[in-house]
Amino acid sequence: MTSQRKRTGAIDRSLQVLDVLTDRGKPMSAYELARATGAPASTVYKIVDELLERHMLSRVEESLIWLGPRLLRYGLTYRASVDAFAEARREMARLCAKVGETVQVCARDEGMMTVISMARGPGHFNVASDVGTRVPLNWTASGRLLLGHLSEEERRAIFAESARPSETGQAETNPDLLSRLARGEFEKRLAVQMSASEYAVACIASPICDTTGECIATISIVLPETKAMAELDRLTSAVQESARNVENALGHRTVAMTL
Repeated sequence: MTSQRKRTGAIDRSLQVLDVLTDRGKPMSAYELARATGAPASTVYKIVDELLERHMLSRVEESLIWLGPRLLRYGLTYRASVDAFAEARREMARLCAKVGETVQVCARDEGMMTVISMARGPGHFNVASDVGTRVPLNWTASGRLLLGHLSEEERRAIFAESARPSETGQAETNPDLLSRLARGEFEKRLAVQMSASEYAVACIASPICDTTGECIATISIVLPETKAMAELDRLTSAVQESARNVENALGHRTVAMTL
């Protein structure tokens, strides 16, 4: 048991060294790595030597350490096997089972938002927007999130061209307000919409971003408005967690452990 704990600790500290280099985005000395990780300097020096030997790290100068070429091979192999929308669909099914509500994955199609996948909840609540449904971006929480990563000028121009009144009359159409709203929701990683596209229907959405920060899709819970308001905190946490799960599967940076 003792040897297993030592082995696990060494693996964790090796990963922490790699995470720190990735987070900082520049070569560092072994001493700097020890300070950044909080691990004993002797331990970090030993780990660095072992990772250098295995080409997981490389020396860029006599005293500086950087990521090694072996990591590129692992990364390219992993990326080649990952399909962003397949990952989103898997997470969609998991979230549907967890919260017991209908869950959708949506993407942008020019000035429209399209439902590209859906898992229906077990209840009798019926959602009119099925797979393939396209609605103006300003009608939905997901639609706004899909523009949130763009510049203010781009967001405003798209909303000015594509925003339309919804059938319920509750969708915002002012391009300036929509642009500000989209950016704020994107930064919070959460958008909530009530009765904009369908009466008494709520949508709680979170963005799914690629490694460049572009919102490529959203995952959202669609349910009755009254239930959404009563359970907003629980549902918000669940949908944000699901979006992060997809992003992590795509190779997003994760927070290094404190050892």
